[in-house]
Amino acid sequence: MKPSRRGVLHGSAATAAVLVLVRPGSVSAQAASTVAPRRTRLAFDWRFALGHAQDPARDFDFGIDQRTYAKAGTRVATAAAADFDDDGWQAVQLPHDWAIDLPFVDNPNPPPMGEDDPKAAHGFKPLGREFPETSVGWYRRSLDLPADLAGKRLSLEFDGAFRDVVVLLNGFIVHEHEGGYSPFRVDITDVATPGEANILTVRVDASLGEGWFYEGAGLYRHVWLVVTEPVHVPQWGVTVRPEPVGSGAKAFVSVELSNEGETDATCEVAMRVIDPDGVEVAKGGVATTLAGWSEGTVDTTLAWDRVMLWSTTTPRLYRLVTEVRVAGHLVDHYEQPFGVRTAVFDAARGFFLNGQHLKFLGACCHQDHAGVGAAIPDRLQVWRLEQLKAMGCNAYRASHNPPTPELMDACDQLGILVITETRRMASDDAAMAELESLVRRDRNRPSVIAWSIGNEEQAIQGTERGARIATTMVRRINQLDPTRPTTAALDQNFGEGVSSVVDILGFNYRTQLMEGYHARVPDQPILGSETGSTVQTRGEYIRDDARHIVPAYDTEHPWWASTAEDWWTLAAERPYIAGGFIWTGFDYRGEPTPFNRWPSVASYFGAMDSCGFPKDNYFYYRAWWRPEPMVHLFPHWNWEGREGEAIPVWVHANVDRVELFLNGRSLGSKDVLPNRHLEWLVPYAPGVIEARGFKAGRALPPVRRETSGPSARIALTSDRTRLRADGEDVAMLKVEILDRQGRPVPRASEQITFEVTGPGRVIGVGNGNPVSHEADRASTRLTFNGLCQAILQTEQRAGEIALTARAPGLRPAMLRLQAS
Repeated sequence: MKPSRRGVLHGSAATAAVLVLVRPGSVSAQAASTVAPRRTRLAFDWRFALGHAQDPARDFDFGIDQRTYAKAGTRVATAAAADFDDDGWQAVQLPHDWAIDLPFVDNPNPPPMGEDDPKAAHGFKPLGREFPETSVGWYRRSLDLPADLAGKRLSLEFDGAFRDVVVLLNGFIVHEHEGGYSPFRVDITDVATPGEANILTVRVDASLGEGWFYEGAGLYRHVWLVVTEPVHVPQWGVTVRPEPVGSGAKAFVSVELSNEGETDATCEVAMRVIDPDGVEVAKGGVATTLAGWSEGTVDTTLAWDRVMLWSTTTPRLYRLVTEVRVAGHLVDHYEQPFGVRTAVFDAARGFFLNGQHLKFLGACCHQDHAGVGAAIPDRLQVWRLEQLKAMGCNAYRASHNPPTPELMDACDQLGILVITETRRMASDDAAMAELESLVRRDRNRPSVIAWSIGNEEQAIQGTERGARIATTMVRRINQLDPTRPTTAALDQNFGEGVSSVVDILGFNYRTQLMEGYHARVPDQPILGSETGSTVQTRGEYIRDDARHIVPAYDTEHPWWASTAEDWWTLAAERPYIAGGFIWTGFDYRGEPTPFNRWPSVASYFGAMDSCGFPKDNYFYYRAWWRPEPMVHLFPHWNWEGREGEAIPVWVHANVDRVELFLNGRSLGSKDVLPNRHLEWLVPYAPGVIEARGFKAGRALPPVRRETSGPSARIALTSDRTRLRADGEDVAMLKVEILDRQGRPVPRASEQITFEVTGPGRVIGVGNGNPVSHEADRASTRLTFNGLCQAILQTEQRAGEIALTARAPGLRPAMLRLQAS
């Protein structure tokens, strides 16, 4: 029987950007001498100051005159004037999130107990209409435009800004944008003055939010200066749709062209495919004529004999190099990396990548990290994905908004599948424009395997109105990208409203309903779009509501969620469930479930805390999501005052059998059942508890937890010791407190101070404590249960960086790193 489209959903390969090569639209080294670089990142030399959302006098006179929009180039705001003195403003570097510098503020009128506190949802930061003095920020910088740029087309590309933006150049309003997660482009050609001083000013208003979680504030994503000739490939103007054919591949290529000049132009468009080894494997060319001030598209198909497929284990990436010539002169050089793969959703058998069955071992994540908030440096984006991949993740759900291009680049490079999601499920013009920019930006990526149009839209997801909205959104997605399916994440109304509109139905938490739904609707693929949601405090093993602590056993979860073990055993054992995405990979600010009120300021959902330090559930997933034999034993073994009391001892392991020992005495062995944990009750006695795992008759090295003494010294480690001296690269620094024998002190709370010499600086600190109200941008931090973190960023000069961590009464630690 031939399967229906709902029963089997196919996706062809897609394009992707490689971090170590070039971003789409950039120019390669060999072409740099003949074509000006298309994109220059505007990361440095910004100045920042808070404005005011209600008092124009404290908002640099913005709106003080009712005639603000009356005449172009009139004095819109004093801060936009060329002669404005911004020496008193703070020097900042992009990406920048001013919200992390704001104090935590308790809600003076919290709702009754049992009801969620809306201030808690955003992490108790003073943003919003109630806080006009901290909800508007202004950015300024000079824009270096050499005289030889006259006659070029000039624009600015914002990867995102939170949230309502007014862009001014030389005192002119050149663009206004609403929406914190969608990229936008600003043509500045008419207002810019190459060869003269140019002043760029940006006002960002974060008074209104879009989510129910911490979202940050400001220019928290990159801003780019884009320079092109009048004839050029526009933003996101190249589409590559490759597919394997036998042992080779072919790719349909579509190149958009813009002629922003007065005269007609006869264009020669040459395209070359470069394989992952740097070898040219295919080429072609198309000629076309563009009238002045017109747009056009050229299409072709390229083929090659031997294909290297992109997968989660071998993320091989090709490049399509497009060169545009007018009258024999090279006017544009555009590189678009891509990968070749097939993706199939089968309603009965799950998901297949390149013909191989693959279960989504996924995580949902917000854009938020300790120390930097929503303004995550590019290298930190990669580091966070590396931690997820080390846990066993092969998939990522962008929740609940389009992620940064750099995160998507890293997923392409690391081999992580992505369900990417638009922010608003709506069909108004603004929402549709955001949806279109998401699809156009990311349709050329092998990592993207589905488009999500919404998440838990309770007001409409089960209604006819919701179905109409979803139909409009899905129609537009299919027009822009006919190769990938659509999905939506529902927490109720399964089978109603939008359920029948999207190709794949996502279940948020209601995993117990998936079997019945599949029986009723056997032709629709399903997956767990949000799963688990065990709440845990890293390193804690007793619930303490007064201190807002939940134990790190896999036992506690909200009423609507489940434990990790409950959902994964169900999903793992049913082939028609394509897999799932845990909520969440990392803790994040806001939504401090299960307490949902002060003093909790962050969530407890993560398999890792907000610093990326693993909680014990991390090792549950690691055991069952990676093949390497592993044994993880917990809790720690420091239980002073509880001698003789039974302590629950758990083991997460993927071996055949585990034997437990206390001070050398066997407490018995237990067979490991697939996807389950092991548990003993052990009367506490100081000393050593040890787990010995056996796989195929062979013993693994024992795993020990030993009663430690008091804090004595600091251990300091870094994920990397060689960094780029580009002012943007970062190293992730881990502090752990040890006793005199070098044993971890599991409850240590020590005040660590970081000192840096050389071309580097600490840009943020954290400890993963969801109740901590300490500053993120600081040089000192308490350890929480023995750990804390610092993020070190290089400067724009080479040299040795020495970082020292000190604490009163402890032996300090030093690391030396090299920036080059």
